Amino acid sequence: MPDNAVFEKVKECYEDIRSKTDFVPDIALVLGSGLGDFAENIEVKEVIEYKDIKGFPVSTAPGHEGRFILGTLGDKKIICMKGRIHYYEGYPITDVVLPARIMKMMGAKVLFLTNASGGINPSFKAGDFMLLTGHISSLVPNPLIGANIPEFGVRFPDMTYVYDPELNDIIRSSAKELGIELKEGVYIQTTGPSYESPDEIRMFGRWGADAVGMSTVVEAIAAHHAGMRVVAVSCIANLAAGISENKLTEEEVLEAGVKAAPKFKALLIDSIKKF
Repeated sequence: MPDNAVFEKVKECYEDIRSKTDFVPDIALVLGSGLGDFAENIEVKEVIEYKDIKGFPVSTAPGHEGRFILGTLGDKKIICMKGRIHYYEGYPITDVVLPARIMKMMGAKVLFLTNASGGINPSFKAGDFMLLTGHISSLVPNPLIGANIPEFGVRFPDMTYVYDPELNDIIRSSAKELGIELKEGVYIQTTGPSYESPDEIRMFGRWGADAVGMSTVVEAIAAHHAGMRVVAVSCIANLAAGISENKLTEEEVLEAGVKAAPKFKALLIDSIKKF
């Protein structure tokens, strides 16, 4: 690929979106597995299907519908991804983070990431929410590999504070006001699509990971590189392999997302209105 091919693809998708809408969002929101119906809380102005954007990757994962919802939540203008792109779907890592970069180009200053994950921390239980205070990205390709794109950021971006401390404080405050127990911890991203083995989970726990999933970290890296303020909350859908006595299934993850949705929605709505 030519050095500028990644940027040219982002720009092509952005220009195609701009031919469809002049909407300028304040906040970009990515909805994880089982949380797609959160979009019902947004006063919708426009909907853009991924398949209708020239060159844009299309979601194939269960529970991910594949469309941008553009609208408002309170006085905030939101662009919401109802369905994300995963590395395990076969896309290059630059396609996985392409939506985050496009939403930055559209004007979004904050990226709010959500996901469903497996709990590694023994104090966690299915249905808990975890505020991300850090991450481990060592098991997935770094989305910044290749020629740097100066239009987004510097060659060697610092990752000390990927998850914005002020936004994290807002989420803590919202959770307290709503009476929602909020765990905190480190999230590790794997490539998927197979779930982790019990041996891997034991290793991740020794590394300091509290939860594991197949998304989020690479999006956070790309967004932070591009100057966005990043915040992320994970729904602990199940206990990870070797901790849970049950076999892990996709249906279990989606079901947990649906059960947790009312509290998750309340937390997202209250937090976003305060950002």
